[in-house]
Amino acid sequence: MKKHEKILIIGPAWIGDMVMAQTLFKLLQASKNNCEIHVAAPSWTLEIAKLMPEVSKTIPLPFKHGKFDLFLRYKTGKSLRDEKYTQAIVLPNSLKSALVPFFAKIPKRTGWLGEMRYFLLNDWRKLNKEKLPLMIERFAALGLQKDEKLPNKLPWPELNALSTRHYDNSSCNPDSLPRHPDSLPRHPGEGQDPETNKKILGICPGAEFGPAKRWPAEYFAEVANKKLNNNWEVRLFGGPKDRTITDKIQQLTSNRCNNLAGKTTLTEACESIAECDLVITNDTGLMHIAAALNRNLIIIYGSSSPTFTPPLSNKAKILSLNLPCSPCFKRECPFGHYDCLRKLTPDSITL
Repeated sequence: MKKHEKILIIGPAWIGDMVMAQTLFKLLQASKNNCEIHVAAPSWTLEIAKLMPEVSKTIPLPFKHGKFDLFLRYKTGKSLRDEKYTQAIVLPNSLKSALVPFFAKIPKRTGWLGEMRYFLLNDWRKLNKEKLPLMIERFAALGLQKDEKLPNKLPWPELNALSTRHYDNSSCNPDSLPRHPDSLPRHPGEGQDPETNKKILGICPGAEFGPAKRWPAEYFAEVANKKLNNNWEVRLFGGPKDRTITDKIQQLTSNRCNNLAGKTTLTEACESIAECDLVITNDTGLMHIAAALNRNLIIIYGSSSPTFTPPLSNKAKILSLNLPCSPCFKRECPFGHYDCLRKLTPDSITL
């Protein structure tokens, strides 16, 4: 009888990366006879993991951002020894992220080699960025044997944010690879406000990385005003740090939007995004959530590029001017003009 595998995933600290990690979880379930998957990560990204039917258990990591916390990592790892994990897969590339599986004495510890963590991993891999240009490919490869080739088509993330209202639970059967997002059933009325029957535009105007990834607030407001004037509802999404830009959009739209930034949990934001007919967003974690919820998407790319972490959706439209100076991957424009964003005017968006 084949041994039951119980795998601990050390998950990423970024929301978009956690969404893309679901590709790995799907592959593990398909290739290891429905193995048991536990995900350990910061609490803010675990909200996303809880929306994935492949994940049996989530474990919040208590470490402060940027802190080494060696003793706390030892204590956390020791507390996990009774789980008897057969393997750990470490998705972040930092040394400190590999400490918990080491202290938990997990027999097989898999991850990409980096940051002098050779002795912490006993199933280390050397990353070839040219062979694996996409993040989901790098995540998925850690679920395979060394030198094993990836499948020709990787399964895309698909979050189960509204399992009882919008999705048929049978589509989340872990006994097989989940279907492609386009085959997910739509609930009657999905994409409209259930009380007003208005169509809904979602706007995600923030980007924690920096201003070089943020389309101007006045541009978002111009698009919002067009939809509001056509009897659409407009919802603004983001965290507390995004209130400055969402408040500005509110001001420019005569307070006609539903400003949800900083007012919802991440799970509640996912539920609300799942109701949108269209989402316009910067390259941010909420973009990956909207893609995994199978929403119609328009993504604005400025200093970043879709070649590494593209939206995994057939309903996504990417807008980028591809200027000679972009993508620069800088937080702020090195030249101070932000042309990659400012010259991409609202008129260039076909709604």
